[in-house]
Amino acid sequence: MNIIILIIAITCIASFAAPAGSPNFEKFKFNVGAVKYSKEYVRLLSAGFLHADFIHLALNMYVLYMFGPYVLEAFGLVGFLLIYIGSILVGNLFSLLIYKNQGWYSAIGASGGVAGIIFAGVSLDPNVIRIGIIFLPSDFALPGYIFGLLYFGYSVYSMLNPRSNDNIGHAAHLGGAFFGLVYSVAIFPQLAMDNALYLFIMSLPLLYLAFEIFVRKKIG
Repeated sequence: MNIIILIIAITCIASFAAPAGSPNFEKFKFNVGAVKYSKEYVRLLSAGFLHADFIHLALNMYVLYMFGPYVLEAFGLVGFLLIYIGSILVGNLFSLLIYKNQGWYSAIGASGGVAGIIFAGVSLDPNVIRIGIIFLPSDFALPGYIFGLLYFGYSVYSMLNPRSNDNIGHAAHLGGAFFGLVYSVAIFPQLAMDNALYLFIMSLPLLYLAFEIFVRKKIG
């Protein structure tokens, strides 16, 4: 649990020390042009410790605090750190792949890492784990695989149908969630086999996205 508090503290300090629009914010946020052409690879990780505002920061840290202990217990300290840091990196690398021809594209936030933590945990038992919805009674909690299906579905839809006023880094969310899911399957393959149907249902939007990207070349 101490490592979760430490990550939250570091993220809060970094977010308040480099608020949106400040020189350090611009220097360390994820930006396709800076990574691709200036080779500023530190941005792939540093962006995960910056946030647009207090609400953005508070929501990510709240979810990390709620889901983190379960994943930490299941995967251990090293596994937890690999999932969190790996999900931030993979999320931003996926964004780089998707938006490689849009040098202006930028993103910030721990959402990719948090998504990785959520889906690493959900994948351990996607039919039993329940995920509540903020401000709604516990009776409205969804089975993990249904939550995953809706999460992936919304993110994929938003990527394929971008809106001018949508500032959410859906690609980073998807990349991070995918990494957490794959890492969990690799570490606990027997659990993955036992829950193969639920994992397949949860991953249907990802399969559709792969078709759109690699077959129809709709994004990129």
